[in-house]
Amino acid sequence: MKSFLPFAVLSILASTTHAKAPERVSGGPKLVSTVFEWDKLSPEAKPNGLRRAVLDGPTATLDRLHTHITTLNPGERSGEPRLHPQEEVIIVKEGTVEANFDGKSRMAGPGSVIFFASGAVTFLRNAGQTPATYYVVYYYTPLTPKG
Repeated sequence: MKSFLPFAVLSILASTTHAKAPERVSGGPKLVSTVFEWDKLSPEAKPNGLRRAVLDGPTATLDRLHTHITTLNPGERSGEPRLHPQEEVIIVKEGTVEANFDGKSRMAGPGSVIFFASGAVTFLRNAGQTPATYYVVYYYTPLTPKG
């Protein structure tokens, strides 16, 4: 699974980006090629589990690219349902996650990929008896609704 993940994320991003020149919404320097090693990502304790920050900033083709890794404790939710202007891709590493979007829910186990469309009202819930870990990738393009 580890070797498949970077390819899957890059393939998804490549298929959803546009050639139009991006605005620099989040400012700062453009992200450059690198490797983020799991053992070097510091987990931050949250009331519902853990969060590992990975990257957040503009790229050559995106206004903003953000990735973090969440581990939800059994029965916990990612947060209250909320509307996201950006598109979001979530890859389940381990555990069982209930993906809730626009009043619907679907179960997603290890290796599952969840896509939340722009404008969807979403949240996740750990539906299993063990911690559930998933990778979150979202991005803003010039077409992402502002405000």
